[in-house]
Amino acid sequence: MAVTSSSSAVTSVFVVGKYPTQLLTVEPDKAASNAPPKPLLIATPTETGDFPVLMLFHGYMFLNSFYSQLIQHIASHGFIVVAPQLYLLVGCHATEEIKSAAEVTNWLSEGLSSFLPSQVHPDLEKLGLAGHSRGGKVAFALALGKTATTDLKFSAIIGVDPVGGTSPNILDTTPDHFDLNMPAMVIGSGLGEVKRNFLSCPCAPKGRNHAAFYNKCNAPACYLVAKDYGHTDMLDDDTRGSLRGKLSYCMCKNGAARAPMRAFVGGAVVAFLRGFLESDMKALMGIIDQTETAPVELQAVDSKDLNLADKPINHV
Repeated sequence: MAVTSSSSAVTSVFVVGKYPTQLLTVEPDKAASNAPPKPLLIATPTETGDFPVLMLFHGYMFLNSFYSQLIQHIASHGFIVVAPQLYLLVGCHATEEIKSAAEVTNWLSEGLSSFLPSQVHPDLEKLGLAGHSRGGKVAFALALGKTATTDLKFSAIIGVDPVGGTSPNILDTTPDHFDLNMPAMVIGSGLGEVKRNFLSCPCAPKGRNHAAFYNKCNAPACYLVAKDYGHTDMLDDDTRGSLRGKLSYCMCKNGAARAPMRAFVGGAVVAFLRGFLESDMKALMGIIDQTETAPVELQAVDSKDLNLADKPINHV
C-alpha cells in the first residue's frame, strides 16, 4: 500500500515539509531473501536524494500504523522513517522487543534500499533511534546494548514520552547516567502523569517517565514537555479502527486534540535530527530559546551543553 502527500517549501519544522512522501507497508516473507524480520511501516521522501534514516518503535499494545501521520511529517522534511511492528501479542516481554528491534536494525543495510523508490537512497551513516512510551525504553535499552546489540551505529536518540520501570529496568541501572555516547532528546507530555479517572493509573507515572529519562542523559541533551497534552496525543487523528486504537482514547488523560501535539513532536524530532545528523542547529535552538513558535505551550524546556554539537560524537 502507498499513500502519497506533498507540500510546497516551508520554513517551520512544525508544518509539513517540502518533500512529497510515500507511506509503504512491508511484510516479512520467508521466501524472499531480503524481506524484513518484522512488519514495517516506512515513510519516505519520493524525490531523488540521499536521506538520513530514523527508526521509530511503537508504544505498548500499539500498532505502528497509529504513527502514520507523525512519520509522514518527519519524512516530508527529508528523512526516511522506519517503524517496525515489534510484536502483535500484547503479552510480549520488553526483552523480546529489544531483540526484535536489533534484528530490524541489522536488516537495514541489506534490505531497506530494495523497498524504497529507486531514486531514494538511505544514508545509514546518519541513523537516528526513537521510541514512544515503552518503545522509548526499548530504544534507550538498544542504544545501551541491553539484551541485544546492532551492527549499525546510531548517531542520535529520541524518547517520545518514554516510560520505564519494567524489566530490563534501565532507569535503576548504574552508573547514574546512561553511557550513550550520542546526543539525546526527551519529549514529555504534561498530562502523562495524570490519571484519566479515579479508577485508572497514569500512563507515564512519575519516577518512570520523561523526567527520569532526561535526568539519566549526559550532554549533549535537550528536554521539552508539552503542557496540556497527553501520552497518546501524538498518534494519528483517528485510531478507532481496532480495539487497540480504541484503547488509546480511554487509557490516558488526553488533550483537546491530537494534531497540535503531533505537529510539535514531529517538528521537535526534525529539528533535533537536523541539528545532530546534518549540523544545522538553527531550528533546534529556536525551539529551546522559544523564538520558534511551537503549536503547544511548553511546560518545561531544558538542555545540557548543546554546544557539544560542534564537537565529534563517539557513536555507539
